[in-house]
Amino acid sequence: MASAIPPPGRSEVLSLFRSLLRTSRKFADYNIREYSKRRTIDAFRQNRDLSDPSSIASAFSDGKSQLEVATRQAIVYSLYAPKVKSVMEIKN
Repeated sequence: MASAIPPPGRSEVLSLFRSLLRTSRKFADYNIREYSKRRTIDAFRQNRDLSDPSSIASAFSDGKSQLEVATRQAIVYSLYAPKVKSVMEIKN
């Protein structure tokens, strides 16, 4: 019988949430940055009511893999950052 991996604690989940938001701030493009931020918040709200330890662990591992993808994408997008800011970023 396989041993079950214990579900992550509250501090680990909050750390993952903060890391995803921090990574989303690294995108130079406004649209991608806001999409990443919005998607992170929506995913955590959707999984807020999970109670089964296996589903919590699954959602947490999915979040960790999404963090790795977002980190790699932020690096790639920084290499090809747009030279002109979005209209949403221009201050009057």
